[in-house]
Amino acid sequence: MKIKVLFFASLADRVGVREIELELPLKSRVDDALTELAERYPALASARETLAVAVNLAYVDSAHVLADHDELALIPPVSGG
Repeated sequence: MKIKVLFFASLADRVGVREIELELPLKSRVDDALTELAERYPALASARETLAVAVNLAYVDSAHVLADHDELALIPPVSGG
């Protein structure tokens, strides 16, 4: 299956792109996608535990099962005041 991965804020700077298409086996979980992405983009590995993750505009956890053509958004922590 293929999904679209969106990198927001500092993540886009770390990986050098704003979005990619990622091919994964059927019934892959968000955690599987994050593992694949960390292998492709080692700069993501250190941010992995602090990311907010959304699939098709809804926040999900790492056990969420992905479907073909899903949109996976990776959002780094932000601070403000």
